[in-house]
Amino acid sequence: MIVKIMFAGSGGQGVLTIGNVLGNAAMLEDFNVVYLPSYGAAVRGGTANCTVSISDEEIASPVASSPDFVVAMNQPSAVSFINRLEPGGQMIYNSSLIDSVPYRGDVDMFPVPANDIALEIGNERSANMVMLGCFIKLTNVLKLDAVLKSIENMLDNKKKLIEISIQAVQAGYSRFPFD
Repeated sequence: MIVKIMFAGSGGQGVLTIGNVLGNAAMLEDFNVVYLPSYGAAVRGGTANCTVSISDEEIASPVASSPDFVVAMNQPSAVSFINRLEPGGQMIYNSSLIDSVPYRGDVDMFPVPANDIALEIGNERSANMVMLGCFIKLTNVLKLDAVLKSIENMLDNKKKLIEISIQAVQAGYSRFPFD
């Protein structure tokens, strides 16, 4: 089994953090993982994306040019990366910020009002963690507990940030799928 995921958005949306948390969670479950971040020189506000490959076998290449899943946090990312999806792939997109996605009949699309949900729970900056919760629920690749443990490990002693991140992941997980 190998699962290739691309997370895409703009700098400051926490796209690289999603990939990092997911990759660490996969390692907690004894999977092989490759995490490959990519970001522009402008960082905040510039383009940012990362690919994460998770496998129960050795991973030959860090490049995931045709991912199984795309998680898009903004309009430019949805437009740019939908054509990279493997036929039969799935895209989760932040419908709070994305008005329309180009049609592709051979992929499944899942709109998630991530910013709206993050606002409801009190921190709009946690929209990335809402998307991560939805991704975990959709794919069932990893256990939710591993993702929550990864957040605790990565955020170390930042108690408030750990709490809001876990709450956001759980909100995305429990409320997916959306109508």
